[in-house]
Amino acid sequence: MGDAFIRHIELLGYEKRFFPSQHYVYMFLVKWNDLSEKVVYRRFTEIYEFHKALKEMFPIESGDINIENRIIPHLPAPKWFDGQRSTENRQGTLAEYCYTLINLPHKISRCLHVVNFFKVRHDDMSPVTDSQIKKPEVFLLPKDSKKNPTDITGPIVLQTYRAIADYEKSSTSEMSLTAGDMVDVVEKSENGWWFCQLKNKRGWVPAAYLEPMDGPDESEEQEPNYAGEAYMVWKSYTAVEEDELTLKEGDIIEVIHKLLDGWWVIRKDETTGYYPSMYLQKAGEVNTSVKSEQRNRSAPPRRSTIRNVTSIHKQGRKQISQETYRRNSKKYIQNQQNMRGNFQNKANVIIEKNEPEGNKPKAQPAVPPRPSKDLILNRCTESTRKKIL
Repeated sequence: MGDAFIRHIELLGYEKRFFPSQHYVYMFLVKWNDLSEKVVYRRFTEIYEFHKALKEMFPIESGDINIENRIIPHLPAPKWFDGQRSTENRQGTLAEYCYTLINLPHKISRCLHVVNFFKVRHDDMSPVTDSQIKKPEVFLLPKDSKKNPTDITGPIVLQTYRAIADYEKSSTSEMSLTAGDMVDVVEKSENGWWFCQLKNKRGWVPAAYLEPMDGPDESEEQEPNYAGEAYMVWKSYTAVEEDELTLKEGDIIEVIHKLLDGWWVIRKDETTGYYPSMYLQKAGEVNTSVKSEQRNRSAPPRRSTIRNVTSIHKQGRKQISQETYRRNSKKYIQNQQNMRGNFQNKANVIIEKNEPEGNKPKAQPAVPPRPSKDLILNRCTESTRKKIL
C-alpha cells in the first residue's frame, strides 16, 4: 500500500475542557485513504503554528513571492485571549480552511507536514483528565453551518444512552461496550452506526446496542410510509435471516420504513423485508465519497439478533411484524391499482363524450305514456270513447 494521505477533514465542533485549566479544543473527523475514520482534538494555537510552517514550506503557493499565486487559504492569528465566543465564531472559517486545504495540489495536501499534524495522538484517544473536575462540555457544529455560518450556536447537550448488551469492536474506529455502560452520542448516522464517547474513549457503536434513558425510542423513528421512497441498491447483500431480502447492485426498490438500527424495511415488487440502509442510495443521487468509504464496511447488527439483552425499561419497543408490513404494503398497492383503474374508466367516459356527432348513433324518440281511462272519456272524440267502453 502507498503512503497514507487524508481524503477528508470535517470539523465536528469544539470542547470546553477544565484540566489542567480551562481551555478549548476543536474536534475533527479525519477520513484516511485506508477508509478509516479518526477523531482528533487540536487547540487553535497548534493549528495556527501548523499553518505558519506550511506557508514557509510553500512560499510560492502562500503568496510570499507573488500574492497572485497564493492558493493556501488564509487563517486569522489567535487572539491574546481566546474565550468561548472567539472559539465559536471561528468555526466557520476553520471548516472552510480544512476543506480548501485537502483540495490543494497533492504536493501540499498529502505532504508529511499535513499528514503528521492530523494523525491520532495518544491524548486524542486518552485525553488528560481529572476525576475531581467536571467533564468537558461539547459544542457541536450544526449540519447546515456551511450554508449559514452565522447560525453556529451552542451549547448542544449530548444525549446519554445505555448499552443493553456487551459489544466487541471489530475495527479500530469502533468502540467496545459492556452492558450498562452510559455513553454520550455525538453523531447519529442513519446507517445504524453512532459516534459515541465514554469517559476517555470515543468511537463508532451500533445503534442497536443502545437505549435512551427515558424509555423506548420508537418516537425517534419515522412512521411507515407505504407509498414508498425510491432507492437504488449500490452494494449487493445476501439475506441471512428469513425476513431479510437478497438484492444485487443496481436494483431499484422502495423504502417503506426507516429504522434507527440502520436496517430499513423495503419493498421489491410486492415483496417486503429488511435491508442494510448503508447499502442504499436515493434514486438519481450521485454516489458520494462517503458512500464509497462505506462500501467495504460491514452492516451493523440488527436489534433482533442481539442476545442476552438487559433493558432498564419495563415496557420494550413496539415492533411491527413482517406480516403487518406485507399486509399493509399489499393493501396500498391494491388501492393504487384501483385508483388507477377508476381514473382510466373516467378517462374513457370523457373520451366518449368528446366524440364527434357523426360517430354517435342518432337518439330514438321517446314513447309517451298511455293516457288514463278518465282522461280519454273527458277529452277524446265519441268514436275513441266507444273503443274503451
